[in-house]
Amino acid sequence: GRARAMAAGGRGCFARWRFGVSSSSPPHPAYYSTDFEVHRNWLAITHNLPLSQWYYEATSEWTLDYPPFFAWFEYALSHIAKYFDPQMLVVENLNYASHATILFQRLSVIFADTLFIYAVHECCRCVNGKRAAKDILEKPTFILAVLLLWNFGLLIVDHIHFQYNGFLFGLMLLSVARLCQKRYLEGALLFAVLLHFKHIYIYVAPAYGIYLLRSYCFTANNADGSLKWRSFSFLHVTLLGLIVCLVSALSLGPFLVLGQLPQVISRLFPFKRGLCHAYWAPNFWALYNALDKALTILGLKCNFLDGTKIPKASMTGGLVQEFQHTVLPSVTPLATLICTFIAILPSVFCLWFKPQGPRGFLQCLVLCALSSFVFGWHVHEKAILLAILPLSLLSIQRAKDAGIYLILATTGHFSLFPLLFTASELPIKILLMLLFTVYSFSSLKSLFRREKPLLNWLETIYLIQLVPLEIFCEIIFPLTPWKWHFPFVPLLLTSVYCALGITYAWLKLYLSVLTERISVRQKAE
Repeated sequence: GRARAMAAGGRGCFARWRFGVSSSSPPHPAYYSTDFEVHRNWLAITHNLPLSQWYYEATSEWTLDYPPFFAWFEYALSHIAKYFDPQMLVVENLNYASHATILFQRLSVIFADTLFIYAVHECCRCVNGKRAAKDILEKPTFILAVLLLWNFGLLIVDHIHFQYNGFLFGLMLLSVARLCQKRYLEGALLFAVLLHFKHIYIYVAPAYGIYLLRSYCFTANNADGSLKWRSFSFLHVTLLGLIVCLVSALSLGPFLVLGQLPQVISRLFPFKRGLCHAYWAPNFWALYNALDKALTILGLKCNFLDGTKIPKASMTGGLVQEFQHTVLPSVTPLATLICTFIAILPSVFCLWFKPQGPRGFLQCLVLCALSSFVFGWHVHEKAILLAILPLSLLSIQRAKDAGIYLILATTGHFSLFPLLFTASELPIKILLMLLFTVYSFSSLKSLFRREKPLLNWLETIYLIQLVPLEIFCEIIFPLTPWKWHFPFVPLLLTSVYCALGITYAWLKLYLSVLTERISVRQKAE
C-alpha cells in the first residue's frame, strides 16, 4: 500500500512538473509559428460564421481542414477567447497576434493537457508491476510517467511551436488504457471520437479494428491459441457498430444534411498538396527524393541529362511541396497508399494469428503508425510522435523494445529541430533534448541493468553522429558561402540522416514482432 501511495504521489508530482514545464515555455517567443495564425483563423471562422460556411471559408490560406469535432472544439474556445481580445475573432484580421491573443492560445494548450495527464495516469495503472524497485525513481510506472509527460517532441510542438497534440494524444492514450483494462466499448468510443477530432489517427485504425474484432467480438480461443469461431458475439459487433455510426452521425450528420460532405472530405484529404511536406519528413520518400537529386547531379556531370530541361525548383529549392522527380518515377497518392497497405499488413496478421493481448495490440499500433509515417502521402514530421508515445509503454516492459525506443525517440525528436529555426530557440531545444535523452537512456539502462546492453556499437555510433550533424547545420553551414547557393542542405541532411534511423527502428521492431515466440500461456489467453 505504501509503495502504491508513493507511486501515485510520484505521478502527481510529475503532473505538476508537466504543467510547470508547459507554462514555462515563453509566452512571447522570438517568432510565431504559422500554427498560431491557423488556429486563430479557425477560432474566427467557427465563432462568426454559420455551420454551412465553415468548410467553404477561404479568406485566409489556412482554411479549416480538421474534422468537425475539432471545429466544435475551436467554437467552444472562441467563447472564452472573446474575453481576452475580441479582435482575434475577426475573420479579416489576418496574422493578428496581440499579446492577449498569444496568451490565450498558450493557456488553452496548457489547460487542454489535463486530459493528457489523466490519460498517462491511467496508462501507468496498466503497467505490469513485476519489476520491483526500492527506489520510486526506478519504478517502471515512474519512468513511463516521465517518458510521456515530459516527452521532448510533445513539449516543443505544443508549447513552443504551438498545437493541441497533447489533448489529442490524451484521447488516444486513454483509449489504449481502456482496451488494456478490457473496457472495450469505452476504448472504442474514445477512439471513434478521436478520429473525428483529427483524422491522422486513421493511421492506427487497423490495429484498433483487428484487436477489437479478435478480443471483443470473438470471446474465446482454443487451447492452441487459434480462434474459436463459435465464440463470435453478434451483440458485441452490433454494439461496436452502433458506437461508430452514432459518433460519425453526430460529427458528419449536419454536413450530410447540408449536402456538404464532399466538401468536408476534400478539405480533410487534400491530395493536391504533393508527396512531401515543405520540410521533408524523415521517411522513405525523403530517401527517394534525395536519391533522385543525387542521380540528377550525376547525370548532369556525365552529360546524361540536359540541364535546360530540368525544372529549376528540383535542383535549387528541393523543399517545395510539389517536388518534381527528374530521374526516378514520380510518385502518386495511390502508390503511397498501396505501399502503406502492404507495410501494415504483416503487423495486422500478427495481431490476428499471434494474439498477445494488450502487448500485441500496442506492437501493431506502433507498427501501423510507423508504416504510415514511412510510406504515407504528404506526411508531417510531427506525425512521428504517433509512434514514439505508444512505444513508450512497450519500452519499460522489455529490453529489446527499450533499445528500439531509444533509437526512434532520439532520431524522431532530433528530426523536429527544424520546427524551431531561430537563434534564440537553439539553446532551448538543445537543452530540452539533452535532458530528455539523458533521462531516457539512464532510466531504461537502470531498469534493464541485468540484461545485455540496449544498443549495439553500430546503433550507438549512429546516434552519436547526430551531434556533429547538428553542429554543422546550426553553426558551420551558416558561416559558409553555400548558405546562399544551397539553403536547403541543412534540412536535406537532417531529413535523410533521420530517415535512416527511423526506417531502421521500424524494420527492427517488425523483425522482433515477426520472430517472437508466443508462450503456451499467451496462446491460451
